[in-house]
Amino acid sequence: MDRFSSRHGYGRPDSEITIRHEAPQELREAIIRVAYQCGFKPNDLRKKLCALMYKAPDPNNWSGPNVDREVHKLFEELEWFEVYDMVELLLQSPCYSELSLEDELNRCFRRMGVGWQLIDAQLEVRGPEMFEVNVRQGVAQLQQQSRHTAASELHEALQDLSRRPDPEITGAIQHALAALECVARDVCSSKDTLGELVKRNPGLFPKPIDDVVSKAWGFTSNFGRHLQEGQPPQFEEAELMVGLSGALCKYLARRVPRSAP
Repeated sequence: MDRFSSRHGYGRPDSEITIRHEAPQELREAIIRVAYQCGFKPNDLRKKLCALMYKAPDPNNWSGPNVDREVHKLFEELEWFEVYDMVELLLQSPCYSELSLEDELNRCFRRMGVGWQLIDAQLEVRGPEMFEVNVRQGVAQLQQQSRHTAASELHEALQDLSRRPDPEITGAIQHALAALECVARDVCSSKDTLGELVKRNPGLFPKPIDDVVSKAWGFTSNFGRHLQEGQPPQFEEAELMVGLSGALCKYLARRVPRSAP
């Protein structure tokens, strides 16, 4: 939609992320409204909802208003993660403007403080603005420099945070620090662990960031590889580690570029 604000580059700040592993009623209602705005009809939504829920449409509902009421009722019955499954199903409708629908849903999520975003028709975890910049720019820069293994590990960390209904928290931590270790090994031409690389290469990171990296490596050992009963890592901790790794990967990649073959 060609809005005034879009044409002239105006926009309100993103709302604080308060919705991630839930789908409150106001969000369900908003998704329906966005779908209608982008060209979907009540029958279209009912068809997709019934397919998702393995239900048959109510044969007594054939008029637009009645089907719309059925759509709202079906949305209310969805589990929270099924709401997001439905969002992805909407993007699989080639007869509608995919770009418009994706843009509108992302705008809706940012406005409502939803910690998800659509990228290429798939939902991925969305963090604060600096998290997004560091991690996604980090992946892009590593790919441009043909550091594909590190880029893959960082992307996999994002994917682990994005899993529904339960994020793979330990996996995200492991992949995030594996990405950083991979870049550091490439920069230093060494097979040492990240902890050893920091010790043996005092100029690898500026002080006192080197201490932060060492402690992050220790955290990964305790909460990503060697867990203790009753002390599972939290989502926020995994998000922090992924964001930190993205920023440090980007720093190393910019400091010691690697030309693509």
